[in-house]
Amino acid sequence: MPVTDTLPQAPADTQSGLDFDAVLRTYEAVSRVLPETPAWSYPLLNAEAGVEVTVKHENVQPTGAFKVRGGVALMAALSPGERRRGVVTASTGNHAQSLAWAGARSEVPVTVVVPVGAPARKVAAVRALGARVVVEGETMCESLAHAEALALREGMRMVSPGDEPAIVLGHATVYLELFRRHPGLEAVYAPVGSGSGAAGACLVRDALAPGCRIIGVQSSAAPAAHRAWTSGEPATVHSRTRVAGLAVGASFTLTQSVLGRSLNDFILVDDEAIQSAVGLMATHAHTLAEGAGAASLAGLMADPTRQGPCAIVCTGGNADDHELAGISAGSVVGTDATLNC
Repeated sequence: MPVTDTLPQAPADTQSGLDFDAVLRTYEAVSRVLPETPAWSYPLLNAEAGVEVTVKHENVQPTGAFKVRGGVALMAALSPGERRRGVVTASTGNHAQSLAWAGARSEVPVTVVVPVGAPARKVAAVRALGARVVVEGETMCESLAHAEALALREGMRMVSPGDEPAIVLGHATVYLELFRRHPGLEAVYAPVGSGSGAAGACLVRDALAPGCRIIGVQSSAAPAAHRAWTSGEPATVHSRTRVAGLAVGASFTLTQSVLGRSLNDFILVDDEAIQSAVGLMATHAHTLAEGAGAASLAGLMADPTRQGPCAIVCTGGNADDHELAGISAGSVVGTDATLNC
């Protein structure tokens, strides 16, 4: 699709609530832009896990990650005024690329604020997709604050990485495709950073497969969402994980409102377990996964009660140099992937 093509307009009430009808409306917009992604089962991986595992491949998306669905959904849900004024966010990863990709295709200006120490390759990728990049702040918290100030000063729509109904609904379309193709799943393991993907999984499961368990998986070195789910209160932590896609230091109100009532279980795994899962994805499922993209497999392997058939989502394949080298060297997690407050 050329970058001059525009995204379809979703109904104006897409952002009014998180329910299954809203997921279906959002999928109408998303599916016009993004084709359904494949889901495969691999005999060698099944043997290693001891259960039948379906892998949903979001690593084949045009940005290499599932978050592009949220970007498409958000752009389709903007008002004409918001589309004209543009959007701004703070991110160094897949969230930034998702908005940049979708913004270019809907002719919505996108500004992304990144910290001073953001990885050069990721900054270059966002620029290449057509977004304006502003380098400001020593940490992501400072970059977020600057993005909010820019939104006020320039009239742009501030986009939160987690508290965005349209993004949650967009991410839910992953699981709409999964459950439509595989209605008999016993469990789905969903990686949790901001929680938008796992929240979307719960929305779809409640409507299509109420007997299926949704199990969140998060790094034990960045357990903000897990702590909030356990306590029922907002949580902030100092993220120490080396897995960039899971390096989230605070829970999000919107996603926690869904996870708190609908998530069946929540597993914490350490970075070493995620390292092993990246290797398993490569050797047992013919799949290049970034750390966050292999987290759901790490959770599955850590679950002593696992039963099949079950599914995991390879949420992304944007492995960095350390992850690529580590597949053969036995250490697949980078050394300094996150910037903390």
